Amino acid sequence: MNGAAPALPRAHGDAVLRARSRTVAEDFFVEELPGFAASGSGEHLLLTVEKRGMNTAHAAERIAAWAGVPAAAIGYAGLKDRRALTRQRFSVHLPKRRLPDLGALAREHGDERLRVLEHAWHARKLPRGALAGNRFALVLREVDGDRDLVEARLQAIAAHGVPNYFGEQRFGRGAGNVGQALAMFGGRRVRRDERALLLSAARSELFNRALAARVARGCWDRALDGEVWMLDGSRSVFGPVPHDAEIARRLAGFDIHPSGPLWGRGELRSAGEAAALERAALADPDALALRAGLEAAGLKQERRALRLRPDGLRWHWPDARTLALEFALPPGAYATAVLAELGQIEDAQRRAPSREAGVAEAPGEG
Repeated sequence: MNGAAPALPRAHGDAVLRARSRTVAEDFFVEELPGFAASGSGEHLLLTVEKRGMNTAHAAERIAAWAGVPAAAIGYAGLKDRRALTRQRFSVHLPKRRLPDLGALAREHGDERLRVLEHAWHARKLPRGALAGNRFALVLREVDGDRDLVEARLQAIAAHGVPNYFGEQRFGRGAGNVGQALAMFGGRRVRRDERALLLSAARSELFNRALAARVARGCWDRALDGEVWMLDGSRSVFGPVPHDAEIARRLAGFDIHPSGPLWGRGELRSAGEAAALERAALADPDALALRAGLEAAGLKQERRALRLRPDGLRWHWPDARTLALEFALPPGAYATAVLAELGQIEDAQRRAPSREAGVAEAPGEG
């Protein structure tokens, strides 16, 4: 499994544009939507920061150094990319409730910028996943495509959603993380932090394959026999249940979504046609090796929604070759999955990873 990953099939037809994203970091703006309000008291300083040119891990290191605390004292809800302008929360455990100089945390050097927008005291460390979602404001430049076709595609996305693929950020350059996962499953030793990344990449690869098979068959957003359903905005699942008028109503209203496998130990929850398609999509030697490796690592079978609908999707054309988009996504969803339905989007800031970049991170991942 070497070289570039194969292109994932689009749900709404062939590409309708070519464009460049992230010409500057401000072209990819991500704002974390908080999952709760600060309690106003406690030993944890809750910071809302704006950062440019640094990923979440690097920002956490800077905050720990500024506060004079170990890395374990810092909490954050989700990962945000380096190649963007982002706003997100961090918590800092300060048992003596001393408030360090907030101005001293501010940093502006080259592409890097870090500043505090809000602060409050809170009772607990900010845990991973404690966010309601992410809001995006994206700018595509040098757009090449028929505007009427682009408008029609955006309307289709707003009405029907997009396949909920894991973004390419999860897999590293040329899908290298998946190849490294296979090597790890074959006995190569890796660091603990790398192990978590590679397990995640392996699981994501299998999910994308199963989803791609359903997109290719035109059934990614409708019921199959043996379907397992996921509640919108939740990780709760139910089924399989017989398809009836109530299921059809809830599916049409985006209250529930078909789901696909996040591989691990145990039996697939799906049955019938849905399970048969999932197994067929994950039956080649590489997929079987990834499945076996995830099972041996102790992960358990879970599910993920196959369908994603951007909330509040809006767009406008600042000029003839520039398209600006705004929308919100739930935790764990990728803005790149939305952009991919439009066409070929070149990331103008993509470059070889640096030491600071560390783990490949995904904007919009919860």
